Amino acid sequence: MKAFKRADVLLPKEEYREAFAVVACDQYTSEPQYWEQVARLVGDSPSAYHIIVPESYLGRGGVEERIASVNGEMERYLESGVFEELSGCYIYVERTLRDGKVRRGLIGMIDLKEYDYNKGSQSLIRATEATVLERIPPRVAVREHAALESPHVMILFDDREDRVFSQIEPRRLQKLYDFPLMMDSGAVRGWKVDEDTASRLDQALDAFADPTAYAQKYGVPGSPLALAVGDGNHSLATAKECYRRLCEQHGEAAMEHHPARYALVELCNLHDPSLEFEPIHRVVFGVEPERFLAEMRRSLCGGGEAVQRFEVVHGKERETVEVVRPGSNMEVGTVQEFIDGYLAQYGGRVDYIHGEEVAAGLARQPGNVAFLLPPIDKNELFKTVILDGALTRKTFSMGHACDKRFYLECRRIK
Repeated sequence: MKAFKRADVLLPKEEYREAFAVVACDQYTSEPQYWEQVARLVGDSPSAYHIIVPESYLGRGGVEERIASVNGEMERYLESGVFEELSGCYIYVERTLRDGKVRRGLIGMIDLKEYDYNKGSQSLIRATEATVLERIPPRVAVREHAALESPHVMILFDDREDRVFSQIEPRRLQKLYDFPLMMDSGAVRGWKVDEDTASRLDQALDAFADPTAYAQKYGVPGSPLALAVGDGNHSLATAKECYRRLCEQHGEAAMEHHPARYALVELCNLHDPSLEFEPIHRVVFGVEPERFLAEMRRSLCGGGEAVQRFEVVHGKERETVEVVRPGSNMEVGTVQEFIDGYLAQYGGRVDYIHGEEVAAGLARQPGNVAFLLPPIDKNELFKTVILDGALTRKTFSMGHACDKRFYLECRRIK
């Protein structure tokens, strides 16, 4: 498939790996104590912690200094031999989650020319959720002068018959790593995919980009949706924007073979039994809960039969809200539309929280309200994106925060 290719991968040397691997930067955004503990665990050891900017730090003072430090650490790691290089390959990954289930993945790179996050796009790679454009510039500031990327982007393919990963026999491959992940987050193993297996994987993946097979599968003619962004859409949108700027500066022809044209990702099967779609809850901060909830009830409830349901938590109170006048065909869209309108008029802020207990805990603090949302059916994901376009931003999460992708593999982008 022209959208997904083998990559030149930089892997931290064995003695650095346990400290190097840290969770995706967009996790634990309202729990700064998590990242403080990560900092204590890794210390001065080479670590992805030192070459990322956790999103819980955005909006604080000192971010520019942190970005400068990140860029400097990347150069130092390249110069001091922190990495070993694997040329032109895929890496097969088995991630043991906290509950013991194993998620399979394939590390490679996507062609950003084949990715378009705009709603209604017909590209081979599409976003599953709406992209918030104002979230891109802060991330561009992190990436635009970076020498390296390390992926937390997870891309989905719709393979109910398991035709892709059934090609892989780990016992026949060269094992690259096998170690536990910090903070009780399970473990990870990886193998270098040999040439014969890689060729079979390429053939199996090609089928998802075939227009005839696509039309038969979904009952919709047109340009195939081969790959869908499951996690990390804003990071991928940032990579696309950085490449666009380089093309604007130097000309597209000059950038045809530039490493920034591609982004390192992990490819996952939507139907992997370990891949559970969790709702992403909303917590609103800095509002007057009684007025906020009264306005919500006035806007959404009463006068008819309920068509949507979700829960709200404020202080010690927890209640089920029955929506009569939804603003969207999904609960998450209805909630987001109301929150956006209220905050625009009265102020406050919203954060997107993984984990019901965490969201409910934050709602016990004065001035906070949590919306606890139901999950979506992952089996309908591709068909919904094909027919309706990208879903409301932060609609779902693929598992709990501790089970997100950990940074490990890297790639040069300069």
